[in-house]
Amino acid sequence: MKSLRYLWMPALFILVALLSLAHAQRLAAQSTGSISGNGTIPSSAIYLPLVANQAAPTPAPTYAAIPIAGAPIDRPAHIHGDLNLSLRSYVSTTAELTLVDIEGNTDVNAPQLADIFTPARLPQFSAVYQVHDWDWGCDSDGCRGAALTDPPVTLLEMATSVGEAIAIPSRDPQIYGSGYKAMVLYAEATRITLVYTRDDTPAFGYVVHFEDFAVEPALLALYQELNEAGRQQLPALHNGEKIGAATGATIKVAVRDTGKFMDPRSRKDWWVGFVR
Repeated sequence: MKSLRYLWMPALFILVALLSLAHAQRLAAQSTGSISGNGTIPSSAIYLPLVANQAAPTPAPTYAAIPIAGAPIDRPAHIHGDLNLSLRSYVSTTAELTLVDIEGNTDVNAPQLADIFTPARLPQFSAVYQVHDWDWGCDSDGCRGAALTDPPVTLLEMATSVGEAIAIPSRDPQIYGSGYKAMVLYAEATRITLVYTRDDTPAFGYVVHFEDFAVEPALLALYQELNEAGRQQLPALHNGEKIGAATGATIKVAVRDTGKFMDPRSRKDWWVGFVR
């Protein structure tokens, strides 16, 4: 009987060893992803797609047209010296690069140049120019005359940021229902001419010329369509409505009143409430 007691001890030792080996294999299988059962443990990481909060693209602006008052202009707009400022051109001059105080009456409804920026501001003045006169008597469509010297500055270059949105100079009176304040007289890729009446001419009311910026493509397309259709209607704009964006460090602006070029630095007229 004593010999039988010692016979089962080796068998027990072998059984324990086998159980230990099986446990070790199970652990190894778990680490390598080979265990089965309710599912398989993956042997490598699973990469899930990243879901990020992305802003929806900004929709392109849309613009409306209003009927003009009276008759359209009597010649193509691109050769009209009162609409296309590039025909007149301009020359640099030396004058104060700051606001100036000019004597005379003040129109409380004059368009405000500070509001072309958001928020409204008085920008750094970079340079000043004199726009050329236009001689309507030199041929059928007129031709460029001498630089205007009264007032001494008729075009102002102002600092901007690349890509900065540009809006119309604000003004309270509307020229048509739904709050329209200005109408596009002329537009091409890098310039635009606005009038604050419904007349297809700069001879009445205020006119603002913008140079050296990118006109909003949808606004340019609408103007071109209406121009080709005979100019019975032209694009109209609200205060604060975007007309384009700065393409460089500066933008140029000229202001006219009943046809006459004015000094765009005038504090009492175009920069009410600003001091510098």
